[in-house]
Amino acid sequence: MTTYRILHVDGDTLMREMVELALDLEPAFALMSAADGQEALAMAPDWAPNLILCDLVMPDMDGTAVLAQLRKNQATARMPFIFMTARAEPDEVARLKSLGALAVIAKPFNPATLAATLRGHLRDARLAAAGYNFGERLRSDTLALTAFRATLHGRQDTSPMPEGLQSCAHKLAGAAGVFGLKNVSRSASALEESIIAQSAGRGTPGKVESSLDALLACIERK
Repeated sequence: MTTYRILHVDGDTLMREMVELALDLEPAFALMSAADGQEALAMAPDWAPNLILCDLVMPDMDGTAVLAQLRKNQATARMPFIFMTARAEPDEVARLKSLGALAVIAKPFNPATLAATLRGHLRDARLAAAGYNFGERLRSDTLALTAFRATLHGRQDTSPMPEGLQSCAHKLAGAAGVFGLKNVSRSASALEESIIAQSAGRGTPGKVESSLDALLACIERK
């Protein structure tokens, strides 16, 4: 079973105890608590929590300052962060999310449902991380596709396709569709089809090049 590390930050001893009680019977969670922001910042890099649950209002350093400091450190910059606050009006929630928070949990919270709530937010965090990784992957694919386009320049239609081009298009078509980039997915599929046709000797001259140009343009517009 996967264990998720939760770091809870709150200056109120009773609140730390309530969160501990709420998560005590959840075998997938390993909980550590910090009494203030400085303690949390000292713990986070080494313990590497999967989720940080932080009170908004604390005496030494409020939750927004904790989040800002975490984002400045490469080791903690991408840690999913959730605010807990009694100030959960829509405008305040929107403001806190704009600072980079994954979510906001209103106080008072229900201890009986906190574990289920955090499981949902952890799933959201993993999906967000996958989306970030896909963004990095797309940038890498774009560089590769640009290099393939340079290789294709002046190529004879009877020449073999550059090694790896079809595989790149195929994988991009699938991944882009999963992450909601339907136009990129369709364009990558069209490129793969043109490569297959060309390799089988039934393609239109210049079709691979034009399909690749269309894909690069589609990525640029996304």
